[in-house]
Amino acid sequence: MHIALGVRADGTKEILGLWLEQNEGAKFWLRVMNELKNRGVEDVLIAIVDGLKGFPEAITAVFPRATVQTCIVHLLRHSLDFVSWKDRKPVAAALKGIYRAVDADAGEAALTAFEEGYWGKKYPAIGQSWRRAWAEIIPFYAFPGEVRRILYTTNAIEALNAKLRRAVRARGHFPSDDAATKLLFLVLNRSEKQWIMPPREWSMAKSQFAVLLHNRHGLIVSTARRARNS
Repeated sequence: MHIALGVRADGTKEILGLWLEQNEGAKFWLRVMNELKNRGVEDVLIAIVDGLKGFPEAITAVFPRATVQTCIVHLLRHSLDFVSWKDRKPVAAALKGIYRAVDADAGEAALTAFEEGYWGKKYPAIGQSWRRAWAEIIPFYAFPGEVRRILYTTNAIEALNAKLRRAVRARGHFPSDDAATKLLFLVLNRSEKQWIMPPREWSMAKSQFAVLLHNRHGLIVSTARRARNS
């Protein structure tokens, strides 16, 4: 099950859709973006994604003015997949200098320093993964720290995924895809009714977005690839 979560200009969240698909890929996400467009989503201001190859291109093909931001938390998790357990804490600490940098130039300088340092040389795949994603990391640096807390992760949608997984485990199995979709729809509908307040950083974020995005009206969209019972 794949989910898209939108945040409106006033900070309120809205589930934009859920799609049951066995095999994901750029073509699937292009179809999803076209469906959102056909359902009345006129513009996407920022799309926060978790690193699927071809996904940014699918978004900008339908919403050409969208800024695509990679999920920093997913990138960190992916980086630590290359690292032995005993080295994870010092490597994670070394990576903080990159995503906590004041701007994109300082961030790239910190990435270069990491690559040339002990941990970067021991685990060269980490630097390579950050370089590949760099075009989707740069937008993050345009915002102050308070706003970055909203943009650097897909935690809101991961929390939804956790609720869906609990519902699936409680049921155990389903006679059909329709039965599974109906249950998950009910869980999402109940979750959406609980969203009554925007994030506490939203008032500052809203004014920043207005300046940087020239008062465009649209959504900030967060997407997660799968919410499945493991």
